[in-house]
Amino acid sequence: MKPVRIHIIKAGITNCFLLKQERVVLIDTGVPGKLGSFYKVFDKTGIDIKDLSLVMHTHGHWDHIGNTRAIVEETGAKTAIHKIEKSCIEEGTILIPPGVTRWGRFLGHFSKMSSGRVKIKTSKVGIEIDDNGLDLREFGIDGKAVYTPGHSYGSVTVLLDTGEAFVGDMAMNGFPFRKGAGLPIFAEDLALLKNSWKKLIYLGVKTVFPAHGKAFPIEKITELL
Repeated sequence: MKPVRIHIIKAGITNCFLLKQERVVLIDTGVPGKLGSFYKVFDKTGIDIKDLSLVMHTHGHWDHIGNTRAIVEETGAKTAIHKIEKSCIEEGTILIPPGVTRWGRFLGHFSKMSSGRVKIKTSKVGIEIDDNGLDLREFGIDGKAVYTPGHSYGSVTVLLDTGEAFVGDMAMNGFPFRKGAGLPIFAEDLALLKNSWKKLIYLGVKTVFPAHGKAFPIEKITELL
């Protein structure tokens, strides 16, 4: 089996990830109004946007689902998200997690104030992920979606067989959220998040790809736990 090609798409403040192996999978769709960022990467890589088989969401926060409807309308790809957060896509529900650090509480205050201006164009969820996760082989990628609650109660991680983990907001790395790599400054349940990290470490994560900041080795997380 050929290796998975990984391409980063910057959609506003959010890293989205385009995975190409036997087929093509997109992880998250970023801040609303950033569809052009996706077209640029598809054009640059030579990947046909029509080949997209799945739009996989790490969770339902607005900066991760903002362009889902436009991408699905363009490609016809299925969408997947954990079942308890499908209303974020289908109804435009806005979830704001609480801050778990002083800086997180400060930024969270402004996030709540501005959240009323965020409008999500809704679309139908094709696959409702449950706590057992989702095998991605039927979508042409050697990996799986693993249920990893904590940042939000519906958070999932895309874990490739080779150890790359696309964790959404289970970790953050750098400005404006934190100095260096580590746990997120926002979480619904920090203890639950730490347990999810232990689960991922057991499953063999080697490299962490956060939605905010650069990739880093798993050792940065094991030191914190």
